[in-house]
Amino acid sequence: MTTTPAERSPDWSDEQWQVRARSWVDAQLSLAGRRVTGLVEPRVRPWSLVWRVPTDDGTVWFKANNPGTVHEAVLVETLAELTPERVLTPIAVDREQGWSLLPDGGESLRDVLGRDPDLSHWERALPGYAALQLASAPRADELVALGVPDHRPEVLAGLFAELLDDHGALLIGAEGGLSQDMYERLRAELPSYAERCRRLADIGIPATVQHDDLHDGNVFAGTDGYRYFDWGDASVAHPFGTLLVTLRSIRYAKKPAADDTQLARLRDAYLEAWTDRYDRRTLVEAADLAIELGPVSRSLSWRRALDTPGESRAEYADAVPGWLEEIFAADPFQPDS
Repeated sequence: MTTTPAERSPDWSDEQWQVRARSWVDAQLSLAGRRVTGLVEPRVRPWSLVWRVPTDDGTVWFKANNPGTVHEAVLVETLAELTPERVLTPIAVDREQGWSLLPDGGESLRDVLGRDPDLSHWERALPGYAALQLASAPRADELVALGVPDHRPEVLAGLFAELLDDHGALLIGAEGGLSQDMYERLRAELPSYAERCRRLADIGIPATVQHDDLHDGNVFAGTDGYRYFDWGDASVAHPFGTLLVTLRSIRYAKKPAADDTQLARLRDAYLEAWTDRYDRRTLVEAADLAIELGPVSRSLSWRRALDTPGESRAEYADAVPGWLEEIFAADPFQPDS
């Protein structure tokens, strides 16, 4: 699904838009007893604009999302209410505009791993994220009503079928897109995919918020514990879908590469939060299924992120078909040869 022209992103380079956004930032900081002390530093992507804003009480961050990721603002606000110790509490949020103003989170887990490449850092970070998911599960329907995309197993096969009808997003036959043979292979995969969705749903683990891009660059590692950020790709989904990106990123970021035993230990550290409800064999089965199904969710999140005008989107357009092809190679325990 794409947005209509009236719903599309504002022109973040437009002077009037920038004046309006800066006025909002100034007003919210004033309410918090702070003021801007220097020039903002922008970072623009097709899916968001981020300003680094210096103030008299440290750096803050302004973020404006495009229509495809606009739910991030309300999601962060809701998570801060549910689990304030696991996310940054916004200074201010404008739900309608998709704007958020956040304090600085300090160094990231990537920074820490750069100094000390020990996977025990992940072993400590994953249980906190699992706790966030468990705390959010009772609010899953509310999150969907607030605009967080619904990727639950019960609807995911239908979303896959709909995505296959979006030939433009899949770039079929074009550079960086799906070949016709791969497209037909994906079409043929639909019945099997739907059956695995049914099996995952039948296991009964409640859906919750699923970050869908949880790598070491999206985790703060401060003295007060780990906090998880950058929720623009998030959806309400099976919780274990998180493991697709997380374990793959760990395997390929770690030097030397993490082996299967290390990845399994991290997976089990994450799954531990559910062991009071399900036996470990069931949890591992659910994790395997969620990882196998996850590339459709990633492809959908990229399509939303790129549902915006501008030439810059072309740089990332191959991510939509690229992630869909990963249906046939999603297992992080089987690295590319």
